[in-house]
Amino acid sequence: MAKVSRQEVEAALGSAREELAKHGGNVELMGVNDQGVVLVRLMGACSGCPSANVTLKEIIEKSLKEKLPAIERVEAMM
Repeated sequence: MAKVSRQEVEAALGSAREELAKHGGNVELMGVNDQGVVLVRLMGACSGCPSANVTLKEIIEKSLKEKLPAIERVEAMM
């Protein structure tokens, strides 16, 4: 499995951040591990939103996987 760097993920989060900002939200990159798991913290309107899991999978994870196929999944930290 190809390793994904924190810098690559930060760059790839751009389009997801643009979409989240339209709704008053944002995402903070907390880390990337060797297994391709990206850890993020949802912020702003996304923090505590009932649709946070959908946002995580359909906006953030989908966007990252399109740009960086080595990413296995995205998980939210509280």
